[in-house]
Amino acid sequence: MIQRIQSLFLLLVAIAMITAVFTPIWLQVNAMQNQTMEMTAWYITIRELPQENILSQTGNMYIGSMALLAAALAVFSMLQFKNRKKQLMLNMINALLMGLNLGLVVYTSYQANQEFNPSVSGAFVLGFYAIAFALVMNLFANRFIRKDEMLIRSVDRIR
Repeated sequence: MIQRIQSLFLLLVAIAMITAVFTPIWLQVNAMQNQTMEMTAWYITIRELPQENILSQTGNMYIGSMALLAAALAVFSMLQFKNRKKQLMLNMINALLMGLNLGLVVYTSYQANQEFNPSVSGAFVLGFYAIAFALVMNLFANRFIRKDEMLIRSVDRIR
């Protein structure tokens, strides 16, 4: 149920992953400051700065689809509140998925940086930190689910 603290954490996981889908993840400006590269969950776009004309756009849909899958898995896990063991398993799979997504973001941004401006590193922005925040919230949710499970077992032992 939503009144349990772990459900709130799982809701924050879903919100953070959806935020990562719709906000920029990484930005880079070249040395002459006439072009910018922006990575979102769906595309890597190179733009000319004064006019904002798109020079090139390559797709990286795997990041966006993995983020949406992680958000859906968090919502599904939130609805499995009666089966804590299943909820723990779903959250562990979700943590693995979000960790893989974070690793792919770092790898993709590194590769894009090598092609665009290898002398200066770009800056991670809100989308990247939303994924990291979701990973931490998922860990908190797991902690409180385990705490509930131990409480239920101790009450069963007393009976």
